[in-house]
Amino acid sequence: MTTALGEKIKTIIQANGPISVTDFFSLCLADPEYGYYRTREPFGRAGDFVTAPEVSQLFGEMIGVFVVHAWQRHGTPSGARLVEIGPGRGTMMSDMLRVISRLAPPLFESMTIHLVETSERLRDIQKEALSQYGGKIAWHEDFDDVPPGFVLVAANELFDAIPIRQFVKTATGFRERMVGLDANDELSFGVGVAGIDPALLPDQAQTMPVGTLFEISPARQSVMLALCNRLKAFGGTALAIDYGHLVTGFGDTLQAVRMHEFDPPLAHPGEADLTSHVDFQALSETATASGLHVNGLLHQGDFLVGLGILERAAALGRDHTAHTQGIIQTAVDRLAGEGEGRMGQLFKVMAVSSPAVDLMPFRPVD
Repeated sequence: MTTALGEKIKTIIQANGPISVTDFFSLCLADPEYGYYRTREPFGRAGDFVTAPEVSQLFGEMIGVFVVHAWQRHGTPSGARLVEIGPGRGTMMSDMLRVISRLAPPLFESMTIHLVETSERLRDIQKEALSQYGGKIAWHEDFDDVPPGFVLVAANELFDAIPIRQFVKTATGFRERMVGLDANDELSFGVGVAGIDPALLPDQAQTMPVGTLFEISPARQSVMLALCNRLKAFGGTALAIDYGHLVTGFGDTLQAVRMHEFDPPLAHPGEADLTSHVDFQALSETATASGLHVNGLLHQGDFLVGLGILERAAALGRDHTAHTQGIIQTAVDRLAGEGEGRMGQLFKVMAVSSPAVDLMPFRPVD
């Protein structure tokens, strides 16, 4: 079975030759006619995948606790900009705001809320979810449109949806991985002529076997840079949560998810969500090079437990039936636990700030 976008991509390849993985990734997610985020309802039970805020209100509540803590460590500035980039259905922001309004009324009353969202359809869903906060919220196409001022940024599963470039080790060095057509005119992976600056490869590149893949994402680094520049100019903290690895390495992490199942990345362009693992070491190095303080990198489970998710879950379950308590416990396991189907270890959390402040639950970086 082919898709409308699959046919469009084949036509592009027939006219111009193979396209890079990064161009394929961009077309799959953002093609104006058939792109996944333009045409699909990706989130929730009926969508293709479930994000952490959809699992339980506890996730957004813990992010709210972190935001209040960061604001306090920065000296409780008035008129903060609370920004979420890629706010999904508005669930996380709704849970955050409930906690912020309760824990820190002065922050809640003086701040403005900014949602960076390109999808018109998702904006409508967010407006409904956040209708009680009406006048406090502004929507923006681009992070650069957020007005000047001290900023607190949350980005959950933002970086994994930003395209990567892939390079394959050949007998003559690393070459860019491309998407072309096979003998049956079906989409297939191949290798192009473009190389990569060896300085960008990890040290052990020389010893890796032919066929080894290396991923790099200049697009993710430029988003990180925009965040850093903003924090440097006006002060604040940014929190990024995504699945990925803490140390730069090798391997193919490009994956498609369709109806909660993994799908071959080339199988259903435009009808599956395309992502890849985030290289947190690369993002951290970008932040440090920009002069920002990296508070640290943690597994999501350690981050949530450090902020008090177990205590909050117990309080939430108190005075409820054993059945309800079981549901809450299952959600905590999924968010903070380890192993198959759980997010606690697979997902990583990074916080960066300017000026340097020590933030819980990250341990101070020497």
